[in-house]
This record gives sequence, C-alpha cells and structure tokens, in this order.
Amino acid sequence: MQTQAHLHDIARSLVVPKKGILAADQSPGSMDKQLKALGLAPDAELRRQYRQLLFTTEGIEQYVTGVIMHDGTIRNRTDDGTQFSDLLIAKGIVPIIKVDKSTVPFTGFGNEVVTQGLDNLADRLSEYYDMGARAAKWRSVFTISDDTPTEQNIVFDCITLARYAALCQEAGIVPMVEPEVLFSGNHSLERAEAVTTQVLQKLFELLQWYNVDLEGVILKSSMVLAGSEWSEQTPASTVAEATLRTFANSVPETVPGIVFLSGGQTPQRSTENLNAIAQLEHERGDLPWQFAFSFSRGLEMPAQEAWQGKPENVSAAQAALRKRLELNSLADTGEYRTDME
Repeated sequence: MQTQAHLHDIARSLVVPKKGILAADQSPGSMDKQLKALGLAPDAELRRQYRQLLFTTEGIEQYVTGVIMHDGTIRNRTDDGTQFSDLLIAKGIVPIIKVDKSTVPFTGFGNEVVTQGLDNLADRLSEYYDMGARAAKWRSVFTISDDTPTEQNIVFDCITLARYAALCQEAGIVPMVEPEVLFSGNHSLERAEAVTTQVLQKLFELLQWYNVDLEGVILKSSMVLAGSEWSEQTPASTVAEATLRTFANSVPETVPGIVFLSGGQTPQRSTENLNAIAQLEHERGDLPWQFAFSFSRGLEMPAQEAWQGKPENVSAAQAALRKRLELNSLADTGEYRTDME
C-alpha cells in the first residue's frame, strides 16, 4: 500500500501543466446510449473496441495523466490480451477507477437523488489496487431549482464523499471527489455560483471533519455556468471569474489540484471556458491549485463521430481524439484560440 507521501505524489502527478484526465468511465447503460446515437446496436464487444480505440491512441500520454474507467472497462483487455490498466501503466498513465454505484432517489425529498456504493467498498478498492488503480472517482449530483438542492441533500452526499475518500486513502488510492452541480436547468450564473460555493464549502468542511488528508485529494468540479435553459449563456471570461471566485471562497489551499468536468457543454465551449480560466489564473498568479481538464464527451464526441463503429475509421477517430487533447492541452495554459478548431 502507498504511504501518505506517495498519495501526495500521485495526486500531484495527475494535475501537471498541459495535461488532463480522460474520463472514459461511462457505465454500460450510458455508453450504450452514446452508441445508439451513432446508429449502432451496442454490446459489450463494441464497448471494448471503442475503449481500446481510445487507450491505444498513439501519443495519448503526451496529454493525459490518468484515465477514469468503469468496473467493466478496467477488467477488459486489448486484442492481444493486455489488460487495459497494464496498457495505460506502460504509457505512464495512472489508471483511475469509478467506484460509486450511481444515484438513487433521495427518499422524502422530491426529485433529488443521492449516490450509493459504500457497501463493500474497502474490499473493492483492495481488488482495484491489485489491478493497478492508484486513484478513484466518486460522483454526486446536485440539481439547481428554486428549492434544490436542499441542505439535507448536500450534507448526505458530502458525508458519503468523505467516507469514500477516507476508505480510498486507507487503501493507498487517491480519491477524486466529484460534486457535480448540473448544467441542465433554468438558473442564472449567480444562482449556480451560490449553489456551487455552498456544496464545496460543506464538502471540504466534512472531508476535514472526517480526517481526510486534503493533500491526497483531487477535486473534480463543475465550471460555474448559467443553466442550459437560461435565456443567455455566459461569456467565457465571466465563467472564469465566477469559477475562480467560487474556489477562492470554498477550496482549501492544501488541495493540490482541481480538474474540470465538461458537464454537457459542447467540446468547443468546454475548451474555451478552460482557456479563459487559465488566462485569468495567470493574470492573478497567486492561486494555490493546479488546474486540469477531465472531460468525457468534451473529448470523446469528435472521436465517436469519426469512428461510427467501423474498423476502417479507427485511425480517423484516434486523430480526432488527439486533436481534441491537443486543443485542451493548449487551453490548460491559456494558449488556445478558436481559429485552431
């Protein structure tokens, strides 16, 4: 098992300039929906072929520090029998395992949900460690409306995140905590900032209360965005200001890094907002955290569209993934321009 210092080293290695994390952790159900959208009849073998396409992309290690995988994916192998986690380790990429068991209704609280998966988590983490995983991810979901999220919902999910994080560190695995404030909805930027700040403040209060070592934690956060149904979408510079203000008001300086989810944004908009955040970070020059991207559809959508499930399109799909990674690598240091698309 890893020592506390090793956990700190792994956490820092996941958030280095010009690199990010590929979130390839869609559940079989979510992945099947994406395949159906391409007009494909999904099955386990097609899902394996798609993940193999991603992970065998030449030069991916130039842009990727870690890959988040679902349970079924980390157990998969390439055509030549190499386990996916071993393939990534050989490239110098950290295997990251999604360990939550998705959401269930929060009984007594309307349409709110809570994340499950603590049962037998210690045993599962031990198995994943033996399979090469050195970091994990747990996602909680918060919906913005006039009366949600409730304080009860926030506290319940944040306690669960804290318990998960403590178990990860005990197992020698760096916990990535993902309190996703959903982009979908009809809420203003100001409302999104208030909710995101509230959630993050409670999360870090409880992580510290439950003796989680914050130097061995990565925060995976939403950008602060007006809702997808709001009348006017926010300029990237304003998103950057609201996002960094939120972190300044809620995230302890000891946390080594913050990675962003794309959260339903288009690939280009995700990159534009990441770029604006990096530019503002450089202007201020005094922020304690390293920022990185941790996109799923924000990286993978162009690759899926190029692939279309056809073996003859694998090279084109990998080229599309590399292009998206390159653009986000530039955005991570504020060097992206829209004419690079």
